[in-house]
Amino acid sequence: MGNCKSAVVLVGHGGLPSDIPCEIFEKFMSVHKTRVKTESPISSQEVELDNTIRKWKRTPETDPYKFGLETLASRMKSFLKNYTVKTAYNEFCYPSIADAVKELADENFAKIILVTTMITRGGSHSEREIPEELEALRLKYRDIDIQYAWPFDTDTFALYLATHVRTFDPDSVTFAT
Repeated sequence: MGNCKSAVVLVGHGGLPSDIPCEIFEKFMSVHKTRVKTESPISSQEVELDNTIRKWKRTPETDPYKFGLETLASRMKSFLKNYTVKTAYNEFCYPSIADAVKELADENFAKIILVTTMITRGGSHSEREIPEELEALRLKYRDIDIQYAWPFDTDTFALYLATHVRTFDPDSVTFAT
């Protein structure tokens, strides 16, 4: 019987730790913006600065976003019993999407489903960057079924938000039918 291990990668945006020196981030942004503007290939300096930022030691105090995403992923595990659940970040935090997929590939996963916390349409990360990155990863890992669970059904998400709002004022909020 073939490999049937499946994983979910919860992708968050990623943020900067509050204790990272401004000079590191400013230098990274300068190098990054210059590359994007000139449409040059990524330089070793940009890769090094990106790695420095992504692998900066973080705590719940210095990066509450990272720990919030990890808590969400941990809670998802109870709803996804047959899946391994990991986190990944679009930018500024480790692991990147490519790193997470490589780790799962190295562990012989047959199926990887990525889902992002970036819910609404119109965002460059969820709508363009992640699909482009996944296209390259599918070519690299041809034996793995890599899927992107996006876009979200707008009505389902609207109902979720409306239900959440209702918990703050259950007597006055009614749902339209």
